Amino acid sequence: MNTLFHFEHKVQNPVDRQSATKICMYLQGSARNNTCIMREATALVEAGYSVFIVDIETDCSRSATEELHGIRLKHIMMPSWFIPTRFKPWFIVKLVQVFILATLRLSSTPAEVYHAHDEIALPACYIVAWLQHKKLIFEAHEMPLSTAVVKKWKKLHSISQFILSHMMPLCAGVITVSPPLTQEIRACYGGPEISLVRNIPPLRVVPKKDLLRQYLRLRPNVRIALYQGNLQSDRGLDLLVHTAKFLEQNIVIVMMGESFEPTRSQLYTLIAKEKVAEQIRIIPPVPYEELLDWTASADIGLTILPPDYSVSIRMCLPNKFFEYLMAGLPVLSSPLDAISDIIRTYGVGQIVSPLTPAAIGAAINTFIHDHNALAVMRDNALNAAHNEFYWEKEKQQLIRLYRKVLMEQKERALS
Repeated sequence: MNTLFHFEHKVQNPVDRQSATKICMYLQGSARNNTCIMREATALVEAGYSVFIVDIETDCSRSATEELHGIRLKHIMMPSWFIPTRFKPWFIVKLVQVFILATLRLSSTPAEVYHAHDEIALPACYIVAWLQHKKLIFEAHEMPLSTAVVKKWKKLHSISQFILSHMMPLCAGVITVSPPLTQEIRACYGGPEISLVRNIPPLRVVPKKDLLRQYLRLRPNVRIALYQGNLQSDRGLDLLVHTAKFLEQNIVIVMMGESFEPTRSQLYTLIAKEKVAEQIRIIPPVPYEELLDWTASADIGLTILPPDYSVSIRMCLPNKFFEYLMAGLPVLSSPLDAISDIIRTYGVGQIVSPLTPAAIGAAINTFIHDHNALAVMRDNALNAAHNEFYWEKEKQQLIRLYRKVLMEQKERALS
């Protein structure tokens, strides 16, 4: 199956590029496989802007420049590029190399606004925006500099925090993805008022299907608790494996998403050790345009992430949560700040505590067999998704920020 993040979208009302205001985004990764970033770029194109994205491409068979749905991509070709899960000294050398290449690539891409995706992309955008007297927007998809990998190296972490705290106030706009993160970032780094732009799917009516049971050849009476998203170390997926032996016989946990080593091997080893291969199923990602059809064939969605892993995890509001709602899935979650608030406000799921295998197993068993409660929560999830949590509404926050930043720039030029 294709990658979970394959982006498919036809741009409405393509812009006149010669007269349109130019925006240049930069991320240290592949843009074409990043649904969130492509969705934002598409929204800006549809709002009348001309959008470039500078990114890192590991597939050297591709052209150095290409166009995707009205967005022009300018690749930095690096076949060996990846961000290690554990800090390696050689990675500093690679970062410096990427910083130089990105700065040159951005400098050759004239724009009125430079938009850095995450702190690792900010320095190059900052330098180019400063040299060219243009506006800078910083988007934090999680809490900056909060991962265990970075914090382990105390001197590097302190230097990075110092640099970020001096860059942030000079940004014309800052974006993040959850209400708790807006407060935390502002408290730690200052800067302008932070805009909330959540990673939410477009509005869609999703018919109920049975794709997961068909793919896994499960009996019709088997209930499915679904985790969808990347299979990586900070997701607490080992806890779900340990939970499996506490599940009733007709309940299966399905993990659907792209897997990364060593997490993939560790999960399979743990599944074999616990002898729960029938209760835990791991399947590859599906094309993004088909994702919600697969999601809707589960009974409940899981966001059992470890809140004590990092500030980013505790305050996260991941796209999988909103995909569950759009597909009409009630959600069982660990006590994560932003997710818990939505669950309580809209009545779309339950929060489990303590996070022990026995407690989680008991919660899944009870939750999944309470048909009346699930029916109410399914209706609540669909109502919330169709009235509040859909991209066509959410993207207005992004467009308002850009209009505000560019208006301020115009007023300053006239004064």
